[in-house]
Amino acid sequence: MAVLTETKKMPMGFTTATVGAFGALAGVFVGAANGSTLLGIVAGFVVLAALAAAGLTLGREKEKAFRWGVLALMAIAGFALGALPGLVIGALFGWFFGWLVYWVGFRRYRVPLAPYLTANQVLWHYTFRVICGAIFVFLITPILVVMPLSFNAEDFFTFTPEMLRFDPAGYSLKHYRDFLTNSEWTNAVWNSVTIAPVATFISVSLGTLAAIGLSQSHVPGKRAIMAILISPMIVPLIISATGMYFFYSKIGIVGTYWGVVLAHAVLGIPFVIITVTATLVGFDRSLTRAAANMGADPITTFFRVQMPLILPGVISGGLFAFITSFDEVVVVIFVGSAELQTLPWQMFTGLREQISPTILAAATILVGISIALLATVELLRRRSERLRGMSPS
Repeated sequence: MAVLTETKKMPMGFTTATVGAFGALAGVFVGAANGSTLLGIVAGFVVLAALAAAGLTLGREKEKAFRWGVLALMAIAGFALGALPGLVIGALFGWFFGWLVYWVGFRRYRVPLAPYLTANQVLWHYTFRVICGAIFVFLITPILVVMPLSFNAEDFFTFTPEMLRFDPAGYSLKHYRDFLTNSEWTNAVWNSVTIAPVATFISVSLGTLAAIGLSQSHVPGKRAIMAILISPMIVPLIISATGMYFFYSKIGIVGTYWGVVLAHAVLGIPFVIITVTATLVGFDRSLTRAAANMGADPITTFFRVQMPLILPGVISGGLFAFITSFDEVVVVIFVGSAELQTLPWQMFTGLREQISPTILAAATILVGISIALLATVELLRRRSERLRGMSPS
C-alpha cells in the first residue's frame, strides 16, 4: 500500500503552498523574535516553498541528502540569528521541514489511512489532530517555561542572557536549596504532607461508600443525592470557602488542623465518587449475590469480592483527592491559620508579598509530583479495563 501511494506525486503547486504555509507559521515566531513578524511570515513562506520545490525535483532517490541539507541549512541560519539556542531550534525546524516536504509531496500522509477516504475526510483527519496539538501546546507551554526558570542563577522571573546562551554560570540550584532549607517553606511542606493524606483517607472512605450506595437500583432520589455530593466540584470555590468559614466558625474549628482536613475532604469526595461510580459500571453484581449465597456477610463480601475489583477506581479517586488537597489554596486561606500554612498558601504569599523565585522551584516539584500521580492513575485505569475485560491484557 505504501509503495502504491508513494509512486504518485502531489502537484507541485499544492506541495509548495502547503509546506510554505507551515513555513509562514514558523516565520511568525522567528520574525517576532527578531523584530519583524511580517518579514518572518513572508521569508518563511518563500524559503519553505522553494525548498519544497527543490525536494520534489530531486525525487525520492536524493531524499536523505536533501533532508540532511535542510537540517544543516536551518541550523546555520538559526545560529546566525540566535547563537546556540537558535542553532538547536533551527536544527529541529530543519528536521521537521525536511520530513514534511516528502510527507506531503509523495502522499505519505495517505499511507496510514483507509484508501476509500475522500480528500475532505483526509483534510479533517489531520486538521483535527493539528487542533488538538495546538491546544496541547497552549496548555503545556506555561508549565514548560516554569521548569527551566527554576534553575535561574539570578533572582528573576525571566530568562537571563546567560540562560539563553546556555552558559552554565546562568544556572543554579539555589532556589531548590532555599526551598529545602528555609523554615517557611519546610513548615508549609510539612503542613501539606500531614493534611493531604488524612483528608484523602476521609474522602476515599466516604466517597467509596457513597458511590457503592448510589450504584444500587433501589436507592430513591439517586440523581438528587449525586448532584448534592458532587456540588463542591461544581460550585465556585470562593463560595464553598465562604460557606465553610461561616459554618466552621459556628462549631469552633476554624483555624484548626481538623477544620482544614475536613474542608479538603469535602473537596476530594466528588472525585472519589465519580471515579468509583465509573468503575462500578462494569462490575458484575452476580458475584456479590454468589458470595451471599455462600454465607458471606456484607462486610466480608465487600472486602473479599467487591473491593479487589473496584480498587483501581478507588485508588484513582484517592490520587485525585490527594492532588486536590495538596494544591488547594482558596479554602485553606478561609479556614486555616498562620500556623497551618500549606505549600500552595506559601506560594501565594510569596507571589503577593515577597516575589520569591523559590516559588518556581516549588512549582516544578509540584508538577513532577502531579505527573507521577497522573501516570499512576493512567496505569490503574488500564489495569481496571483489563480486569473488566474491556481491553486486551
